[in-house]
Amino acid sequence: MVSPGILLVDKPGGLTSHDVVARTRRAFGTRKVGHAGTLDPMATGLLVIGIEGATRLLTYIVGADKTYTATIRLGMRTSTDDAEGEIVERVEAGALDAVTDAGIAAGITALTGAISQVPSSVSAIKVDGRRAYDRVRAGEEVELAARQVTVSRFDVIDIRREDGVVDVDVVVDCSSGTYIRALARDLGAALGVGGHLTVLRRTRVGGFAIADAVGIDALSDARTLTPAEAAARTMPVLPVTADEATDLRHGKRLHGQAGRLAGPEVAAIDPEGLLVGVVEARGKDIKSAMNMPEGQR
Repeated sequence: MVSPGILLVDKPGGLTSHDVVARTRRAFGTRKVGHAGTLDPMATGLLVIGIEGATRLLTYIVGADKTYTATIRLGMRTSTDDAEGEIVERVEAGALDAVTDAGIAAGITALTGAISQVPSSVSAIKVDGRRAYDRVRAGEEVELAARQVTVSRFDVIDIRREDGVVDVDVVVDCSSGTYIRALARDLGAALGVGGHLTVLRRTRVGGFAIADAVGIDALSDARTLTPAEAAARTMPVLPVTADEATDLRHGKRLHGQAGRLAGPEVAAIDPEGLLVGVVEARGKDIKSAMNMPEGQR
């Protein structure tokens, strides 16, 4: 029987997130595999994979904040806001002379904090039941509604000026649902020269870091995080006694114990170090929100 766990994979460019899931299924010999947040084929970096019963934890990981490193190219606008699209506008090289380092910094400051962002039209967001990118590829005009996101860090690492473009290397900490392509597009628009993304790498998802990830060719020998280890990186931990663990697994409440919880969602871990499940307050009681399958903790 395949043990449940969370696998951290460093996705290479050119593969879809589904491709990585398919390879993981083959490597571990199970169909029950999922991921916590898609990466575009162009993007590289951290993909959090759930195996067997640990797929239940993905619900609690997918909304975590994230860190990306990226390169924004100013001077060109593309149909997809990234390097995979067609160039639809290119400014004269002279126009870039007016784009100063200070101007770039000011544009980035305006895109930092709580902002309203219109996702790229080629995103995976569903519009009337179909992915936006499928509608765009079918020749439809797609306009997505703006959404509130938080960019807590948007730092410039380097600025390079050559061949009629300006490349800006950045690091971004952001809330789930933030589109880095849209940041590139909006920075270019604010500077009046257009912009798109040429490099994107995800280096962190919540408490999971790229330093702990394995390459796509090392899946068969990869060590997974146990459900308890993964949950402890995702939310506060509540140690429970053997009797309390039994009650929670049987759907019973821990009466009058809600004061023991350190957050809205907490990982209950039994004396053997096994994940019982995720618990929450219900009035003054503690109640299971998600239990791990028996034998998969």
